[in-house]
Amino acid sequence: MAENDVVRSKSAVLDPEGNEVAPGATDKAPVRRAAWAGLIGTALEQYDFVIYGTASAIIFNKIFFPNIDPAIGIIAAFGAYAVGFGARPLGGLFFSKYGDRLGRKWVLVATLFLMGIATFAIGLLPTYEQAGIWAPVLLVACRFLQGFGAGAEQAGGVVLVAETAPKGSRGRYASLVFVGAAAGTAMGAVVWILVQMMPREALEAYGWRLVFFSSIFVTIAAYVIRRKLKESPVFEEKKEEIAGAIRATPVADVVKNGRAGLFRVFFMNVGANAHSYIFQVFLGSYLITQLKIDATFIPKVLLVGALFACVSAYAFGTLSDRFGRRRMYLIITAFLFVFPVPAFLLLNTGNLFLISLVIVLGFIFAAQGSVGVQAAYFPELFGSRYRYAGVALGREFSSVFGGGIAPLICSALVTAFSGSWIPVAIYMMAMMGISLVTTIKAPETVDRDLLTEEDAK
Repeated sequence: MAENDVVRSKSAVLDPEGNEVAPGATDKAPVRRAAWAGLIGTALEQYDFVIYGTASAIIFNKIFFPNIDPAIGIIAAFGAYAVGFGARPLGGLFFSKYGDRLGRKWVLVATLFLMGIATFAIGLLPTYEQAGIWAPVLLVACRFLQGFGAGAEQAGGVVLVAETAPKGSRGRYASLVFVGAAAGTAMGAVVWILVQMMPREALEAYGWRLVFFSSIFVTIAAYVIRRKLKESPVFEEKKEEIAGAIRATPVADVVKNGRAGLFRVFFMNVGANAHSYIFQVFLGSYLITQLKIDATFIPKVLLVGALFACVSAYAFGTLSDRFGRRRMYLIITAFLFVFPVPAFLLLNTGNLFLISLVIVLGFIFAAQGSVGVQAAYFPELFGSRYRYAGVALGREFSSVFGGGIAPLICSALVTAFSGSWIPVAIYMMAMMGISLVTTIKAPETVDRDLLTEEDAK
């Protein structure tokens, strides 16, 4: 008997070439269930963030920050928006120790209810006219809880699917988590399109509340799927070793032993995340305040972009299985590095078709193309001991400095430079340059054995 056969786990499963794979990974039913669970949970997260971001651009500056200049009101609304991103790494820190000890499924159910309840509660808030300063304070509190739950949501989804999917199709299945993100954007856009059909008085009085109440339906649908979810086969295989090996928290372990992977994920994501939320959130307010585009156009173009993004997340994830994670991520980051200047030149024509083209390309590459590759790439960068903690902390800390403050910084730059888009384009290129350079130096990880404890080199 060969030495390799001796050291194999008793529960190991072999692929057609005789290589050891995670137990259960060849069974497609758990993979599909995990993909659906990740898809619909991420749809809820993105739905929550998109309806809030759209409300910030359209109405929140009027009902929560009414006594200040409209431009400053938008900055204040985006400031509250950024609080949600500030809470994400805290949520990642809190839930990571449970994700690597109690399992990925436990965290996915807990964060689901936290996000759903926080979003529903926003619809119950009093306006500034009704409660004064307590209105924006409560808005920020709900936004914090949204972000706290979201900080572990996507990491849990992608790690669970990546660890369940077989080699050769890991990118394809894991990308479905971010198809859910695009679907959440589309749902948010549809709801805002419907609500904006109401008279303006009705929209400002109670119509916006209906948007946030609607999240309850997504929450229920996600729970129905997740309660039947099976745990990751990699986690089941390694949980006894993990429990014995990490008496400190997984967070402490990844900070001590996995810093290279953490930095890679942080810098590879920070630029892509900034671009994603600039296209999804900031451009809505820019089009309304600077180019005087009708506000009803914004949800419509977001819907078109989100539909294209559903396809792009899956396409880029699938292509990464065939051509490699690093190569596909380089293509995406290189395109986004050169795109900002031509994007703003096209936007400032005021032509609705060209505006739509810019936003659609932003969705295809920044919003979902990048994360379609990340879904398998980031889990593969880490070993099995602290994979959940590594992905969660790397992504969520970068989201604070990326998407969390990007709309706020862009709004401040436009205000400070009298409406000029040039500083915004420079900022976007600088952020994407960080991700591009980091990707050039990153390792290829496609089809890496996820049972190994060593990080990718």
